[in-house]
Amino acid sequence: MTSVIVTGADGQLGKSIQARIGSYDEINGVFLSKESLDITRVEEIRKRFKEHAPEYCINTAAFTEVDEAEVAEDKAMEVNACGAENLARACAEFRVILIHLSTDYVFDGSKPHGYRPTDKPNPINAYGRSKWEGEKRIGKCLDRYFIIRTSWLYSEYPPNFFTTILNRLNKNENLEVTDQQRGCPTKAGNLAKYILELITSDDQDFGIRHFTDGEPMTWYEFALRIKNRYAPDSTSKIRRGNNYRSFAKRPECSILLP
Repeated sequence: MTSVIVTGADGQLGKSIQARIGSYDEINGVFLSKESLDITRVEEIRKRFKEHAPEYCINTAAFTEVDEAEVAEDKAMEVNACGAENLARACAEFRVILIHLSTDYVFDGSKPHGYRPTDKPNPINAYGRSKWEGEKRIGKCLDRYFIIRTSWLYSEYPPNFFTTILNRLNKNENLEVTDQQRGCPTKAGNLAKYILELITSDDQDFGIRHFTDGEPMTWYEFALRIKNRYAPDSTSKIRRGNNYRSFAKRPECSILLP
């Protein structure tokens, strides 16, 4: 039986992993919310590692409020960089393999056809800078780690773009959705399955990987997809917009390639 700690377990990816882990008899999951484990506190991490003796740690804990990070970059850094480093140091001490979730926002979005794991990051907002700093710190602390970058994560667990759009469609509200960003929407359940199968395969090809559902589209196109598939009877009209209101600068192309 492989013991696995999952941090940030109350987020949509943590919930998605928990919903699917029952299909993997060889994995014993320990799901820790922020209230159960604050990754910015070193002694809390060491206590949990001693208590549960994990072989893997899946870090889904993160500061993900992109606009808020612009005015609270120190807070984003504390979680996404310092917290990631704290986990990495504990993983090194206790001989644990770290699986850390990162983001398309480590890139500047200037490559029209997308980014591969070997491309050099160049974040253009505070959130992206904090996640890139976390990646670098993990690489300095550990040899055995997987950094999995993903993009436009969505699930049935709110809040996310999918649940927000679907809720408004069910209320028959008209929508204006930007077409100024392009990326690959990724279902959290598919990412959860990828991570769990990575563990059960005992894969030792450590380093940075990209995982998405692989189909590039704009937010506008994604909204249309949601309407056609999940709310075909809605009377809502979805209009293409180019006036997306965001305090943070966001990459125009967030396509992640394998």
